[in-house]
Amino acid sequence: MDVSILTGVTRADYMDVVSQQTLLSDDTERTFDSVLSSALGILNETNSLQNSAASEKIKFALGKADNPHDMQIAEAKALSALQYTTAVRDKALEAYKEIMNMQI
Repeated sequence: MDVSILTGVTRADYMDVVSQQTLLSDDTERTFDSVLSSALGILNETNSLQNSAASEKIKFALGKADNPHDMQIAEAKALSALQYTTAVRDKALEAYKEIMNMQI
């Protein structure tokens, strides 16, 4: 993830971009398909970050890594992604349980 372009960006700049994208968006409704596709994208990204962390651990264990910080950074990214994915899963299960408890 390249964050070098974010140097000097303020909260107001970010909010302007978000509001412009919201206004320019044709479909303001989020369909179930788009939410599911987004969740699958999160899963795929989490999986790739987990694989990257495992690869860095193997490189470090074999002595091929020049910098141990690369392994720590990969592990931190993988952990953050896993925690985010778990939080999304928990919220989806809560929503499902709430829908199932609704009276018709």
